[in-house]
Parts: sequence; C-alpha cells; structure tokens
Amino acid sequence: MKTKLQNATSIKTLHICSYILQRTVTVDIYMPKYSFDLQNVSLLLINDGQNLEEMHFENMLDELMESKEIEPIICLGIHAARDRKVEYGTANILDCKGRGAKAADYTEFIFKELLPFIKKDLSIESFKDKSFCGFSLGGLSALDIVWNHPQEFRRVGVFSGSLWWRTVDQDEKHFDEDKHRIIHNEIRNGNYYPWLTFFFETGILDETADRNNNGIIDSIDDTLSLIKELDLKGYKEDDIKYLELEDGRHDIATWGRALPEFLKWGFSYTS
Repeated sequence: MKTKLQNATSIKTLHICSYILQRTVTVDIYMPKYSFDLQNVSLLLINDGQNLEEMHFENMLDELMESKEIEPIICLGIHAARDRKVEYGTANILDCKGRGAKAADYTEFIFKELLPFIKKDLSIESFKDKSFCGFSLGGLSALDIVWNHPQEFRRVGVFSGSLWWRTVDQDEKHFDEDKHRIIHNEIRNGNYYPWLTFFFETGILDETADRNNNGIIDSIDDTLSLIKELDLKGYKEDDIKYLELEDGRHDIATWGRALPEFLKWGFSYTS
C-alpha cells in the first residue's frame, strides 16, 4: 500500500485480494486532506479507476473543493480487470456474444468485499450517500448496479455509456432495438425510485455508426432513448442531466473534461 499526499487531496492505493473475482483489485482512494466529518460524507465509486490519473482527477478534486464548487467527497477509483468485457456489463443478462460473464460477480464484489473493506480501512460506519459512475462499458456497469440496487445509491453518472448492450446481434434479421437492448428493458420493467438521479454524457464524435439510419449516431440515440424510458418511468427534468459535447469523442480526454460537470451537478453544496 502506498500513500501519496499532494495539495488538498490524499491518494491511498489499496490492493484487495478478492475471493469473489479471483484476482487482486487495485483501488485508489481520493480523500480531502483537510478536516471534515467522516461520518457525514458522500462516497463516489468510479469504474475504470486506472484512467483517473490521465484525467488529472487529483487536481480536479483539489480545484473543485478548494473553490467550494463541490462538498468534500471520498472517491474510489476501481481499476478494471484486464478483460473489462468479462466483469463489466449487465449482471442479470449476458449480451449476445456472452460478454459480461462475471458482471454478477463484480456486483457481489462491490457489496460484499469492497465496501466493507473501505469502511473498515477508513473507520466509517456508513456514508451520507453513495453514487457510482463509469465510462463506456464501465458506465453501463455503473448504471446496471445502481438500477438493480437502488436502496444503496443516490445518483449515477454514465459517460459515453455502452447502452447498446443487447441480447441479439444487430446483424440478425429479427434484431429490434426496442426489444433487445438490455439496460433499456431493465429500466422499462423496473420500478420508480424517486431518490435516484442520473447524469449522461455523450459526444457528437463518439462514433460514426447509425444502425437505424435516422441520422443520429448510436451512442447518442441509445442515450436519448434511455432517457425517454426514464421519463416514462416517472423521472422529471430535475432528476436527469444530459450533457452533449459537440467536439466530444469516445476517449479519456473527453471524459476528463465532462467529469467536473458531473461532480458539480451531483456534489455541490446545494445538491
């Protein structure tokens, strides 16, 4: 375990030997160095935590907390497995190519190993609230976990989410995006949880694919249609934040630019 202290944020890197995942999971804990109430602090879980250093996440938190744009929060950057497509995805249903085979195990790891470990390490009995965010397939994973465990979370952030995850290959003649996109069906068939709020980011340059030839790239189309499902479920405009970046791409640099907007949306002193 190593500890790095710089500016207003403390970073502690833990290596958790997971019996559930049968691997060692690296987790970076980002904490404010200055005094605050550990028993009344929000926790943010972040998939693909290995990319946060490239996003200059430490400096991002420093600037936002020092300027009082966000309240003190604890963030966990969970490093992904080498094969992200095994642990990320939707826990209850595999995609059409059998990906996400350990998504249920990853969910179990979060609740049975990661959170108890962190609470013990930080000597925290409970958090003010918990949130989850992720990028691309990690965004789908975060949304799936939050939606299926709503009693555990307050908000979710999805950046260029792989919301196309489907049970039937789009090249199959009987493919129907309204029937075969997994997370859309989960939302459609789920309940309404009034305390949940949602942040979605897409970039106009995320991709070029347009499977239904409607002039809208799939990543934006899938996101907007998911927001529509949330609307139909009962969520209001104040419950959902949608950020579309004209020059946004499917890359770490774009997500690093969008991440402060999520943090200010979700963790301001008035949120």
